[in-house]
Amino acid sequence: MAKKKLRIGVLFGGRSGEHEVSLLSAASILKAIDRRKYEIVPIGISRQGRWLMDGEAQRLLTGETSSARKQLAPVPEDDPEFAISAAVLRSGEPLHIPPPTVAARHQTVDLHASAELAEPSSPFAKSLDVIFPVLHGTFGEDGTIQGLLELADLAYVGSGVLGSATAMDKDVMKRLFAAAGLPQTPYRTILRSEWRADPLHWRKAIERALAYPLFVKPANLGSSVGISKVHDRAELAPAMELAASFDRKIVVEQGVGGPAVKPRELEVAVLGNDKPEASVVGEIIPGKEFYDYEAKYKLTGAAASRAIIPAKLSATLQRRIREMAVAAFRACDCAGLARVDFLMEPAAVKFKQPRIFVNEINTMPGFTSISMYPKLWAASGVPYRQLIDRLIALAQERHAEKQETAFNLE
Repeated sequence: MAKKKLRIGVLFGGRSGEHEVSLLSAASILKAIDRRKYEIVPIGISRQGRWLMDGEAQRLLTGETSSARKQLAPVPEDDPEFAISAAVLRSGEPLHIPPPTVAARHQTVDLHASAELAEPSSPFAKSLDVIFPVLHGTFGEDGTIQGLLELADLAYVGSGVLGSATAMDKDVMKRLFAAAGLPQTPYRTILRSEWRADPLHWRKAIERALAYPLFVKPANLGSSVGISKVHDRAELAPAMELAASFDRKIVVEQGVGGPAVKPRELEVAVLGNDKPEASVVGEIIPGKEFYDYEAKYKLTGAAASRAIIPAKLSATLQRRIREMAVAAFRACDCAGLARVDFLMEPAAVKFKQPRIFVNEINTMPGFTSISMYPKLWAASGVPYRQLIDRLIALAQERHAEKQETAFNLE
């Protein structure tokens, strides 16, 4: 007797500035996932927050229309017939999602439907076994979608509400790192309202506490959106205003190494729940002065950023960084997966050993087959398709463990 397939809902798109990155990640998963093991239900969310199923979800991913499969139309993205933003996928290999049945084309998904109550002919007569939320940034990686899935009592890939929210908020994340004794570069957190009420006071406070160059960031955002490197006083106010346009909290960090030293940018992938494991250490060579959104996604050819896996480090440094990655994962109460980013200052006369600082943790990193997280695990002996299997199993494990918790007195 054939083993029953798990029904996996792959959730993608979303309202954040990382919408296109989410589409790329979801497309890679849908192409690679083992359909002998899983029944796939693609679920899209447009930029405007509209939830899309089956044929509409496919058009969100591919930018295709029902009348012209390979033409783009100049109409709003949230019309599923003409999904402009997903055109970025056309530069890759073709994606095929099995076409929906006639009955399914205009259905909406019941995330946790009862088989007894649903119509027998409905494609959602069975509940979803696991949700794989490939949503990056705001409204997907910050605990909001995780809260919805918790209310629905569904197993899902990745960190829970707390882990997602704390890792997304760079201010809270840094406080947890400090409590865990993890080394960080000096920083200050300033509210948008505080900065706008008295920018001169806060400029002086920043300059008393930190030395240029500085990095100014919105506390809650991903993919380096809204981040500026500030070399001097003249650049500070514009950088603060840019960050303030994306979040009510602004994090100002002192650059590692000072004005004359460019730190090495290192990354580690973490996988697991209560017993997380760390991958080999990788290194990013940015195509620009630092690894911003353009350096991550837009530069091509000789100007493109490069990944070195594994990073050229001693065995001692590799082990130390991997241990720090697991400690950061635990500090934020993460689960499933996360990528931890580090900055390493080269050895100097004052410090005979390189100084390593935890930069941040990302609980839903880019998940295309060429993204750093899957590449780090591939180099560690876990290929892409197997990594998807592991994450689905971890989601089930965490959900089963949660069932042991009592939520009432009955």
